Amino acid sequence: MEELEKTMYFGAKPAIVNKARILRDTMTYYEKLLWDKLKWKQISGLRFRRQHPIDIFIADFYCHTARLVVEINGEIHLMSDEYDNGRTAEMEKFDILVIRFTNEEVVNDIEAVIGKISLIALERTESPPWGI
Repeated sequence: MEELEKTMYFGAKPAIVNKARILRDTMTYYEKLLWDKLKWKQISGLRFRRQHPIDIFIADFYCHTARLVVEINGEIHLMSDEYDNGRTAEMEKFDILVIRFTNEEVVNDIEAVIGKISLIALERTESPPWGI
């Protein structure tokens, strides 16, 4: 594995990498809707990965260039604020920004979701907070 690929996983163990592979085959309807807009560098030429391992977590979508995680929160997340906040805090230790959208936002206003992702991704690539 080349060095870039090693660093973009932030120490994820093989078990997490394998679980991510499985999750790519079982994406939710909402994840598939968003993936159709993120794949193939459709947002400002940036590459997003789906079900990407980061340390002990698996992000719904991740752009390494922008160090940006995009999460889609379904109903289960209504009862898991504490877990989600802890997970976000752990990713922030790697200078990763986590943004979250609800299933309803994705299905009802996908263009607004894409607009926000694009704006944040561009801001982070133009002025990376982690330094280069």
